[in-house]
Amino acid sequence: MADATNTSTKSTTGLTAASAEQRLRDAGYNELPAARPRSLLAIAWTIVREPMFLLLMACGGIYLLLGEREDAAILLGAVLIIMTMSFVQERKSERALEALRDLSSPRALVLRDGRQQRIAGREVVCGDILLLSEGDRIPADAQLFDGQGMSVDESLLSGESVAVRKTPQTDMAAQMAHPGGDDQPFLYSGTLVVQGNGRACVLATGSATALGRIGQALLSLDDERSQLQRETAQAVRVVALSSLVLVLLLAIWYGITRGDWLNGILAGLTLAMALLPAELPLILTIFLGLGAWRIARQRVLTRRLSAIDMLGAATVLCVDKTGTLTQNRMALAQVIVADAVHVFGDAVTVLPDGFPETFHATLEYAVLASHREPFDPMEKAIRDVGLAALDGTEHLHHGWTLVDDYPLSPALLAMSRVWQSPDRAEYLIAAKGAPEAIIDLCHLPADVAQRITAQVNLAAAGGLRLLAVARAVFGQHDLPPLQHDFDFEFLGLLALADPLRATVRPAIAQCKAAGIRVVMITGDYPATALSIAAQSGLEAAAGVLTGTDLDDLDDDALAARLAQVNVFCRVRPEQKLRLVQAFRQRGEIVAMTGDGVNDAPALKAAHIGIAMGGRGTDVAREAAALVLLDDDFGAIVAAVRLGRRIVDNIRKAVVFIIAAHVPIAGMSLLPVMLGWPLLLLPVHIVFFELLVDPTCSIVFEAEPEEANVMQRPPRPAGARIFDRPLLLRGLSQGLGLLALLMAVYLLAGAAGFSEGQVRGITFAAMIVGDVGLIFLNRSMSLSLPAALRLPNPALWWVVAGALLMLILALTVPALRGLFHFEA
Repeated sequence: MADATNTSTKSTTGLTAASAEQRLRDAGYNELPAARPRSLLAIAWTIVREPMFLLLMACGGIYLLLGEREDAAILLGAVLIIMTMSFVQERKSERALEALRDLSSPRALVLRDGRQQRIAGREVVCGDILLLSEGDRIPADAQLFDGQGMSVDESLLSGESVAVRKTPQTDMAAQMAHPGGDDQPFLYSGTLVVQGNGRACVLATGSATALGRIGQALLSLDDERSQLQRETAQAVRVVALSSLVLVLLLAIWYGITRGDWLNGILAGLTLAMALLPAELPLILTIFLGLGAWRIARQRVLTRRLSAIDMLGAATVLCVDKTGTLTQNRMALAQVIVADAVHVFGDAVTVLPDGFPETFHATLEYAVLASHREPFDPMEKAIRDVGLAALDGTEHLHHGWTLVDDYPLSPALLAMSRVWQSPDRAEYLIAAKGAPEAIIDLCHLPADVAQRITAQVNLAAAGGLRLLAVARAVFGQHDLPPLQHDFDFEFLGLLALADPLRATVRPAIAQCKAAGIRVVMITGDYPATALSIAAQSGLEAAAGVLTGTDLDDLDDDALAARLAQVNVFCRVRPEQKLRLVQAFRQRGEIVAMTGDGVNDAPALKAAHIGIAMGGRGTDVAREAAALVLLDDDFGAIVAAVRLGRRIVDNIRKAVVFIIAAHVPIAGMSLLPVMLGWPLLLLPVHIVFFELLVDPTCSIVFEAEPEEANVMQRPPRPAGARIFDRPLLLRGLSQGLGLLALLMAVYLLAGAAGFSEGQVRGITFAAMIVGDVGLIFLNRSMSLSLPAALRLPNPALWWVVAGALLMLILALTVPALRGLFHFEA
């Protein structure tokens, strides 16, 4: 907090250079602290301890010992991929903080030693006097003590789509209020001055600012692994430990019973390769990587792979109103003159022929009451529609000269601009402002004022922002000191709104059909939030909860209200984070969309953070797991559909892996335990992997979605992806194929075939059986004949390749010898 003493002196001279330098040394630069990145060695050590990594290394080592360098290269290459992805993930948090630092460190005009100086924003210190005007990005949290008609866009912090008025206050406050709301003297780092000018005293810099506290919240939130990643790691750990025990027992058993320890080790290695599900971590990497590519084709960028499988399980979608449901721009929706109302569609396509003469004067003087090159979003909307709707008419006045203006003030929420026309001696005055202020300026009769107020209340209840417009003619040369001294004529009302995105309503309907609850969390006012909820089809029968309500509720009471309420308004950034965490504590899988800096902590805390890429801030994009590149809300539904498809296909691949590994493990183990000749050797396992790996990574990944993918509810929170039915399905298929292969083995032996011939017949039966397993697991909901008709070109290439390799292994003498087959 700045030193508030001698404010009047500092307001004229500012800090001395020596004082500013000392404060900079004491408090540090006006920037967010960088998260110190871990070294490559530290990241590598973290990965080395992962069971998934250990498994891949073990399998690669086994292949190297066997001389199978190609397979070892594939597995060790997967290790490199995982290390690279982990490094990129580790850098993500630092980039989020870098984006905040860029936003919080613009150039600043300050007063030091009685002179104006332009300095780097990072060199601003507490106690500096900032000189601010339209278009300036505020470099630090400050208090306005002198200013004229200042309005600031705080949407990136508060979520309000309309700029807020600032009122100077000379007494330095002990504590700053929260962002948002009119007539506060406080200015916040990273926000934008859209109107007026003024002087402010810096109260906080760096991580002590409102923007800095968001950075600290980002720094304190850690990414978590998805349930799929946790289950995969657990399965790998269990299977790896179990396999190690079995391998040791088998090698010892073979050595003791047959006295051949070398072949015992070979048998043990064969069983290890048969048991270790090397495909499991590989399919996780490949499915999620290809899934990210498929989702990118829907113009959704995946920044955190764990979000892909969690998309299919999302139960609550928390959406920010401004910039997510709406377009984050003010648009002129209506012009109201007396009892006549003109409703605009898309402002870009407004044509003069479609805009009746009745409304021309109201829009004409609204344009004249605005800046010609405005920063204010409402003035931009008025200018854009005015230029389009009045094009070619006498109501646009590019040749008029601006003489003076009367800015907004807390006492009168209206502004007037005085113009000189080339062909008239009198001054023409255009005024716009709050309806009650313009009514006051026009000295309207009580009945007329009541009628206009009723129109204003009706439009405001629909979430519209209202401005009134008036005009006056002044014949004297010397302008009066007050706007009240003009004889104003009331012209009409302008209604503005932040328009709903076109894709929002159908997207919310699809979310409901898929069992996903949609919740709006916004910093805007209740009437605006309820209006957007009604337009978008969002259920709001339970009313709203405001930020003040949230402060009054303890965690238990909040949990009870979360069950019914879908609209939360006047919510501060830390409250958004609390809501996301409260939904999580209820067992929900939470997806959160947003585009502002104020959304970043909640985006990172959610299971799936979804940022708007076009209009979103860098901070929101860096904190999110997914980024909508086109800001198309409907792409969320497409991403959910793909997420569910990916998880479905991973489950199919896991069933196949289990079913395919059971018979090969059984045929490695049973001959040793029963004293038969070794049936499978390492070369056969390599061939088996050549079939299994592309099947898992290509065939099942490319399977189309199930027909009911978006008509079923999300999987329950806490439900296992690799659940009991899935494991039993894989085991039953595998045991069935093992029994069939044992029957083939025994029958071939009984028929008098040699050991090499029996091995060839049994191995061929196993490969054909594995091909059958592929077709059996193509769909979880369709019959086998129906599944056969599903399109998947990759399937037929893999099957044809496997059968061709099998035929070559059985018929080409050199290959037959390598596989220990006989003709």
